[in-house]
Amino acid sequence: MPARGDPEIQLAKLILDPTHQPDLTLSPRLAELTLGSACHPEMTLSPGSTELTLDPARQPEETPAPNLAELTLEPVHCRPELLDACADLINEQWPRSRASRLHSLGQSSDAFPLCLMLLSPRPTPEADPIVVGHARLSRVLDRPQSLLVETVVVARALRGRGFGRCLMEGLEAFAQARGFRRLHLTTHDQLHFYAHLGYQLGEPVQGLVFTSRWLPATLLSAFPRATFPRPPCRAPSLTAQAAPRAPKGSSLPPPPPLPEPLTTLPPPPQSLLETQYQDLRRRPIFWMEKDI
Repeated sequence: MPARGDPEIQLAKLILDPTHQPDLTLSPRLAELTLGSACHPEMTLSPGSTELTLDPARQPEETPAPNLAELTLEPVHCRPELLDACADLINEQWPRSRASRLHSLGQSSDAFPLCLMLLSPRPTPEADPIVVGHARLSRVLDRPQSLLVETVVVARALRGRGFGRCLMEGLEAFAQARGFRRLHLTTHDQLHFYAHLGYQLGEPVQGLVFTSRWLPATLLSAFPRATFPRPPCRAPSLTAQAAPRAPKGSSLPPPPPLPEPLTTLPPPPQSLLETQYQDLRRRPIFWMEKDI
């Protein structure tokens, strides 16, 4: 039989007789949290917190999408206070050093290259406008009426809602108002988007990284065409010639006949399904253009 002070008897008394107090002494605070039936903060839900969780009217509202009719297109160099926001937008798509991105955006000028931002009106009078999209325009070598469109991007949360079309239509209007008549661009995976906007497959062009009033276009165009003296060389003749006479007593066979000229044309460099052009990373790209 267990002894009087055996722990099993004390545990049985605690379970069967709720009025019996055990010999074990608890601190007042611990006894209050353990034995007090009205003090269970971790198990009690206040009515207010239940209403905040279940009432849909009190849920935080999503930020509404900007109105397409209220968007504006402005050069980056005219809004220097938005440089940081524009750099964040581009780096979200193409990660790059922030200092390098800000330096590139800082080169924007009316003389090209020129960076344009698609802006939404400021939500409050004290806040700055929201940068919705970005694109860069550069002059094209030997094509004074053309511009090269680069770094086209729209905020990730707003894609598929017409902001890309709005940005491209704004670029076309911007270029046309300044006397340009054709836009060129490249794309990896947005071929059908640009085709839907009227762009067609075109030839590669060379964009001018910078232009300056001290360097005329004629001088810039001479760099990729620089010629160097070469030793004269004679092209081999493809016409059939009489075989040289073999010396007497030789049994060498005559030379084989010349191959027939090719009659089939080589395949086009690109189509809507594939392209032979590649970027610096050797990824396939499509060259497209549009008359505006």
